[in-house]
Amino acid sequence: MTPAASIGGWNIPLPDPVVGAIVDVVILLVAGLGAWFIARLVAQQLRQRHVRGDMVVLGRRVATGVVVMVGIFAALGYTAQNANVTLFGLLLATIVAALGLQQLLQDYVSGYYVLLERHLRVGDRISFDGHEGTIREVRLRVTLLESEAGDVVVVPNSELFTKPVIIRGRKAPEPKPEPPA
Repeated sequence: MTPAASIGGWNIPLPDPVVGAIVDVVILLVAGLGAWFIARLVAQQLRQRHVRGDMVVLGRRVATGVVVMVGIFAALGYTAQNANVTLFGLLLATIVAALGLQQLLQDYVSGYYVLLERHLRVGDRISFDGHEGTIREVRLRVTLLESEAGDVVVVPNSELFTKPVIIRGRKAPEPKPEPPA
């Protein structure tokens, strides 16, 4: 007797693989509809905040991918009759995302230190790793250089933080004289 039959529900005598397949299809359909709805909601919220169009598309795709992945892991978990499959899938997706974001986070942390230490300033002429130019802007993730030809070179801050940089035409700060005793 199934739990539904024990409380007065009805029970269709179907083989377990058929029921499992039907439930998996329903889970995937719900995940697909949920992904569509959440992607629309994300796009609407991003447009209200006047985010660029390409970022709206990216936001929709990320939201869709996340919801579909959760649906796939839920369907696999139901098929295996084990919640550990779902949790393992989410853990695996988290690890993959963390590895993918590692360089981006390194750029942000390096940018924080570049801004904090103030070794590089807007207007400085620098050269490193075959690139040379004048610093036009220091952002949290990247630094913008302008070459002599007028080209803009976008440099990830992790490059500036981990490689030797030559600052051209600026003297090192003089040590402050000690006050007389």
